[in-house]
Amino acid sequence: MIGIIGAMSEEVAELKSIMTDTLEHKIGDLTFISGKLCGADAVITVCGEGKVNAAMCTQAMIMEYAPEFIINTGVGGGLTDGLRIGDIVVASSVVEHDLDASALGFERGFVFGLGCVEMPCDPKISALLMECTENFGIPCRRGIIASGDQFINSSEKKKWLVDTFNASVCEMEGAAIGHVCMRNKVPFGVLRSISDGGDEGAAVSFTEFAAQAIENSVKIIKLFAERVKTK
Repeated sequence: MIGIIGAMSEEVAELKSIMTDTLEHKIGDLTFISGKLCGADAVITVCGEGKVNAAMCTQAMIMEYAPEFIINTGVGGGLTDGLRIGDIVVASSVVEHDLDASALGFERGFVFGLGCVEMPCDPKISALLMECTENFGIPCRRGIIASGDQFINSSEKKKWLVDTFNASVCEMEGAAIGHVCMRNKVPFGVLRSISDGGDEGAAVSFTEFAAQAIENSVKIIKLFAERVKTK
């Protein structure tokens, strides 16, 4: 079974709408939809924005459904030159940019319990996500995705994320999902479609272009499910 998590309902609404043989199950205020997605067994949910929501949702999904792996899909802010609206970044690893125990001698982003800063995504999952993106001719790259409980809209903060973590994308959930997956030994992948540039114009750009960015991520996940089914 594939686990698919989006932060916003818009990021997974179309995926849920095309599922067949569906069952709905609530855990707390989270709603999980399981069934067939493009022929593959899948469970999809909306976690809500932010790291705590994402972590809580991921743990519930793992405990209830024991997915073979989890994909986090959605939009994010582009941090590096050359990324345009709708381009895709598939995470090579994820980091929690707002974790800071540097006063105790640890690196910024050091994750207690895992003993690392970068949490690596599953290479096979990431390779298939890249393959599916390239099938549509959408510009894509691998890169580090940085998560924190902030909407980044500052050129200064954007530069800091690049300089500190060599990050390509900023968002609010992927690293929390990766963190929980690693603690549970569940492989994971993260895909982000660029909705804004993480700078002072990010809020306006996000509002204007999020739907366009989501459209790209959704068609990639649909093809991913089709190809997983045949492997």
